[in-house]
Amino acid sequence: MRALVQRVSKASVTIDGKVISQIEKGLVVLLGVGHDDGEEQSAFLADKIANLRIFEDEQGKTNLSILDVKGEAIVVSQFTLYANTQKGRRPSFIEAALPDAAEPLVDRFVELLRGHGVPTQTGKFGAHMEVEIHNDGPVTIWLEK
Repeated sequence: MRALVQRVSKASVTIDGKVISQIEKGLVVLLGVGHDDGEEQSAFLADKIANLRIFEDEQGKTNLSILDVKGEAIVVSQFTLYANTQKGRRPSFIEAALPDAAEPLVDRFVELLRGHGVPTQTGKFGAHMEVEIHNDGPVTIWLEK
């Protein structure tokens, strides 16, 4: 499982011109699921992200987590995180889990993140989305389990 985590000042997800998710200070988590992923990977990443200290304290040091700053999260499923570009010019997505396997794991990850106390909204699995991200810093972290 792969997660691209971005610290944001605000973010939203729009589908067909309608905003379905919107947050202020927090995290956008772009989440990709691979063939061998399961509960262990979901639990690891949910715990890591909930407690990742990437928000600044009073001294400007990145010592605070999303829980500490009472931030929110938006989780967007993104199979393209498994793009393989080693050959040719067209990415291969063969390493990404099929939707029937990936969707329940994305849902489980969201459930676990909420269980850590992070208010979490989502995109819509499989939909064409416009994701507006106001990356704060910018801070972007790649996580993989």
